[in-house]
Amino acid sequence: MTPLTYENGKESIWFKMSHAVTNFIRENMGILIGLIVLCSFISIINPDFLSTNNLMNVLRQTSTNMYLAIAMTMVIILGGIDLSVGSIIAVTGVVTTLLIAMLGFPVWAAVVAGLLVGMLFGAFNGYVVATTIIPPFIVTLATMNIARGAAYVFSDGKPVRVMSDSFNNIGSGYIGGFLPAPVLYLIIILIIAYVIMNKTKLGRYMYAVGGNPEAAKFAGINIKKIKIIAYSFSGLMAGVAGIVLSSRMFSGQPTAGDMAELDAIAAVVLGGTSMTGGSGKIGGTVIGALIIGVLSNGLNLMGVSSFWQYIVKGIVILIAVYADVIKKRKQ
Repeated sequence: MTPLTYENGKESIWFKMSHAVTNFIRENMGILIGLIVLCSFISIINPDFLSTNNLMNVLRQTSTNMYLAIAMTMVIILGGIDLSVGSIIAVTGVVTTLLIAMLGFPVWAAVVAGLLVGMLFGAFNGYVVATTIIPPFIVTLATMNIARGAAYVFSDGKPVRVMSDSFNNIGSGYIGGFLPAPVLYLIIILIIAYVIMNKTKLGRYMYAVGGNPEAAKFAGINIKKIKIIAYSFSGLMAGVAGIVLSSRMFSGQPTAGDMAELDAIAAVVLGGTSMTGGSGKIGGTVIGALIIGVLSNGLNLMGVSSFWQYIVKGIVILIAVYADVIKKRKQ
């Protein structure tokens, strides 16, 4: 029996895996080619790009954006958007470090509290979006300011420093001496998100609500509940990103996560998720986030200032959204 044959009348695990990989490549062929071309171009200009240390660094730095982008994919598939994730990163980082440095909380308890803060901000977004007629753009814009303001108030506008090896290991540690801890979190989050979107009713309901809310309502789907869950997950992932970043910097920074929502939305759009909702894939978002990460790393290696990097990312988003509009018109 070869790995690609049937076993006891059922498809073998190898058959399923090869089938999934083939589908993944077919569905994301265009963006995969774009990623390969980008990597090839940067490696020609600067051969250091392909070094193991640099590639691992790209993966570690991109992981926090992927946490946000994976959750943002769910929100956008629902037809929404979450502009508050960058500010939630700041407030969760500040709250977590304050609990450790000022109130003497154990690291694990402070981390749990920080994650709860992120999830509560997300749940607030979801509840307001689901129960009022205020557009998600406005709701999350307001929350963005509330969370950022809270981060400044709690920290008095200053970094909250934490000198704890166990806290620092959350964002800077390695698993098995080679795998960065943030990448391990990413793998776990990716598996959970994939199962939710592809193997559960919740995932199917998200596509249904984003594709046709009226039909979903008549089908008996609890739209409010679905929206609250999706936004809560988005807040939770921002909390994870906030704790990882503050751990890596030894401090909670009220300015942390500035413009992080831009990178997350860019990754989602590049990955092929429609801004009008109803369609999109987590796998495409991951490749989109890799393109953003590789682009940032390549620009850094070429000595391009962060100011110009904002301009380049803005242009990339504009092109991706324009391509999505053209694709919709053709359909």
